[in-house]
Amino acid sequence: MSIRRTQDHMSHDVFLPKETVELRARARASVARHLAPVAREIGSREESADSFPWGAFRGLAADGLFGIPFDDTVEYPMLGVCTTAEEIAYESSSMAGVYDGQCILVPATLAHATPALWERLVPDLVSGEEAFAFATTEPDTSSDLTAERLGTWAEETVDGYVVNGRKRWITNSVVAGWVSILVRAGREGSRAHMLLIDLTSPGVRIGTPDLKLGHRGQITADIVLEDVHVPRENLLGEPGRGMAVALSALVRGRIGIGAAGVGVAQAALDLAVHRLQTREVFGRPLGAMQHWQFQMAKRATELECARSLYQKAAMLLDAGDATAEPEAAMAKAYGTCLANDLVREAIQIHGALGFARQVGESGESVRLEELYRDAKILEIFEGANELQHWIVARRLIGRDITG
Repeated sequence: MSIRRTQDHMSHDVFLPKETVELRARARASVARHLAPVAREIGSREESADSFPWGAFRGLAADGLFGIPFDDTVEYPMLGVCTTAEEIAYESSSMAGVYDGQCILVPATLAHATPALWERLVPDLVSGEEAFAFATTEPDTSSDLTAERLGTWAEETVDGYVVNGRKRWITNSVVAGWVSILVRAGREGSRAHMLLIDLTSPGVRIGTPDLKLGHRGQITADIVLEDVHVPRENLLGEPGRGMAVALSALVRGRIGIGAAGVGVAQAALDLAVHRLQTREVFGRPLGAMQHWQFQMAKRATELECARSLYQKAAMLLDAGDATAEPEAAMAKAYGTCLANDLVREAIQIHGALGFARQVGESGESVRLEELYRDAKILEIFEGANELQHWIVARRLIGRDITG
């Protein structure tokens, strides 16, 4: 079923750099070529190491989409990767999550790597030959990443560190070769390191893939570390400053997830509009009902606001604002909430057809149940939306009052 993109006649990239406008077109073409033909399969099959979508992953890499953060000729790399994340999420939110880890979170940590590590690893990341992971979350800590909460720790040795602990919900872990990992500096320490760990190292065990409601192409699993030796040169940034490295990456990741939310919301809006135009009730198009006219007009306006928010936050980072707050928090919370709202309304517009995975007799499917399953996690990971609201409130009201 061919669905017209309302974005193409409702949204105008008036203030975007020419390079970003061109990149959007290139990303959309790459997604159509490598991801769209397999996106529904990715979204529905159960998670396993064998189900990782290497074909789409490496196809997008082959078209240069993984190289954006490392391309010195790109003036606005953060804006470029976020725009690409939006285009990927339009077809597959879970693949946008994979892209976020590979091309936003990990590059932000590799910026603190030694030149030797950088030269060794970046080519494999850019080509898609190697998948990478980013690990902060643990069974007992997620949004709160203070060192005292971390149960994964690193003891310093003569030539590096020995790491013990467990990380949870780690994207790409079942197929990744390397992970950027936040660890406590000493078992009872009050500071943290960010380390780069070779996942083939002795003592590393990757858990069984998690079986999730949605985002099934974004395969996650625990990483268990038992007396894993890490060379000193694998320290990312300064000793004890790992939290700063992690937070820098997460700010970027949140903007990327906000962009993914926009992609999901755009897909839901397009499906809803198509249904309003083509479904007849009581002798006239469903779109003739004023309730849905006004509701979709409202959602289209909110979608434009969400897109502008992530673009502004990304451009702030590209301009050298290391925090990009409060825009980054706003972009993440607003864009992902809108995705959930719009998918829910698109299902309501489609009725039972929107609720069905597939109609048995006709084979019809409108992918809304997949979008619905996928959208919820966007409000949770990389900083729950409640945390984003708190970040905004602290800036708005003041930390002396909010804490």
